[in-house]
Amino acid sequence: MKRQWRQLRGFLARRIRYRITHGGVLFTFAILVVALGAVISANNLLFLILAAMMATLLVSGLVSRLCLAGLELDFLVPEHVPARRSVPGKLLVRNTKWPMPSFSIRVEGIRDPASPTLKSGVYFPLIAAGTTLEEMVEVRFPARGAYRQNSFAFSTSFPFGFLEKTARVTLRREMTVYPAIDPQPGFEDLLAGITGEIETHYRGLGKDFYRIRPYEAFESSRHVDWKATAHVGSLQIREFAREQEQTVEVFLDRGIPHQLDDWFEHAIDCCAFLVWHLSEQGAAIHFRSNGYQFRQPMDGDIYTILKYLARVYPQRTAAPEGPREESSFKIVFTPSARAFQEAGWADARVLGPDTLPVIRQPTA
Repeated sequence: MKRQWRQLRGFLARRIRYRITHGGVLFTFAILVVALGAVISANNLLFLILAAMMATLLVSGLVSRLCLAGLELDFLVPEHVPARRSVPGKLLVRNTKWPMPSFSIRVEGIRDPASPTLKSGVYFPLIAAGTTLEEMVEVRFPARGAYRQNSFAFSTSFPFGFLEKTARVTLRREMTVYPAIDPQPGFEDLLAGITGEIETHYRGLGKDFYRIRPYEAFESSRHVDWKATAHVGSLQIREFAREQEQTVEVFLDRGIPHQLDDWFEHAIDCCAFLVWHLSEQGAAIHFRSNGYQFRQPMDGDIYTILKYLARVYPQRTAAPEGPREESSFKIVFTPSARAFQEAGWADARVLGPDTLPVIRQPTA
């Protein structure tokens, strides 16, 4: 009983924000009119009506305050959450008050860059004493990173709708939100070209003969089958079966100047979309970033790379490291193309601010 009383006192002491509704404005105006009439006429009946109206206003404030007291909130989301995509979440509200239920409670997300947003608020007409209600909601995290404080708000205008009271609740639970893995503006077409380059790069690296097929643009002439070419009358290529799976070496440069912070965030989103797409295609990924490296699937799944991308930030780095696998297809996200070419990445596909510009999304 003492514990419940302490909880009740704590919730009553919670900072409450008030907003007068239209009904509250009209009721206050009516109180002023009755008070003025009672003073002018000295009519006892008007004084009794005035007292009843003021008591109604005070009782309304106390009851709505008690409705918000003793409420606890929990919020559960899936283990893997990308930014800027609506994901299902579970909202749990518990009424810890033993004798009193809570009426007309609405739960909404605080519109803050550091907090998730709900697609729509959740309304609970009644939360009985000592019970827990749950509701599925769609939640959206605005950006990648570690979310340590997720803020929500309880609000109610019960019982008469004169005041809307709001109590803010902060859940101190850390969760990691991955970068956006949806197609990025301008990068989807670039990815189609990169995918074609990867296929061209890995053709004919094996030793076992696979087939003879027509020549395609930009392929090496060393695999041309001249006998088949003379027989058919058009260039034909000897294709060999691959002895190893495709490995794509992706390097994210963190040595980014401050004026390119926006481009770095765009590069991270594009990098996340790229590795996610390659993983779905079954390619092996050797991800590197200034001292960090991870091989997927040998060292783990793709979510380890996404978790790294969720928490990485620019920092001062030493000279670029050289490539580790000569036969792999290489992709580098960096604004310093010349430095990487000198470090041995001459045959890599370099994506910098010129080839990967930041495209501003139109605001509604």
